[in-house]
Amino acid sequence: MIPLKDDIPSSRRPIVTVALISVNCLVFFYLLSWGEEFQNALFKWGAIPFEITHRKELTPQFAFPIPLSLFSSMFMHGGFLHLAGNMLYLWIFGDNVEDRLGHVKFFVFYILSGLAASLLYILTSPQSQIPMVGASGAIAGVLGAYMIKFPNARILTLVFFGFFIRIARIPALLVLGFWFLLQILYALPSIGSTTGGVAWFAHVGGFLSGIILFKLFTLF
Repeated sequence: MIPLKDDIPSSRRPIVTVALISVNCLVFFYLLSWGEEFQNALFKWGAIPFEITHRKELTPQFAFPIPLSLFSSMFMHGGFLHLAGNMLYLWIFGDNVEDRLGHVKFFVFYILSGLAASLLYILTSPQSQIPMVGASGAIAGVLGAYMIKFPNARILTLVFFGFFIRIARIPALLVLGFWFLLQILYALPSIGSTTGGVAWFAHVGGFLSGIILFKLFTLF
């Protein structure tokens, strides 16, 4: 299923959501202009679990403060489809969560969700020497918040049935609940993985932290 839009209007402009999308796109295309050095950038600014758990720089030629890679990695993407998919979800669901939390709280919420997502992935794959990059952990937090705040919102969704494609309006609880279930099913076999691929546990960690943080942030 691919979400296309929701039916919940925002009462204020999603300034932070648009800014985050803009920064992610600018960073990607800037690094893409590096050509062959693009991969080196991923190792320099991506979050490498082994470096964080062992406090050891694996690529001294691309030295960068290890703790800061947890932040920089949230604004990097490994390819255009990676970027496009993440920004689509952020655009659809981010504005309403930002509308509910306010601009400042939403930004803090986004960053904390991303950090929590990265930490869970690192805990489950502490020996991995592959850079973790992408905004998907932070965006998963946005999805978790959206699901508990707007469970009955209707999501215009592209649904695939084998070779058949249909567009349907599906409750957010089903769309995002199904998405989260898939993340868990893919994540469990990846525990301890040292190979590349999708950081499924980052999605799980982001989603769960998003639910918890949203509840905390709406208390005050």
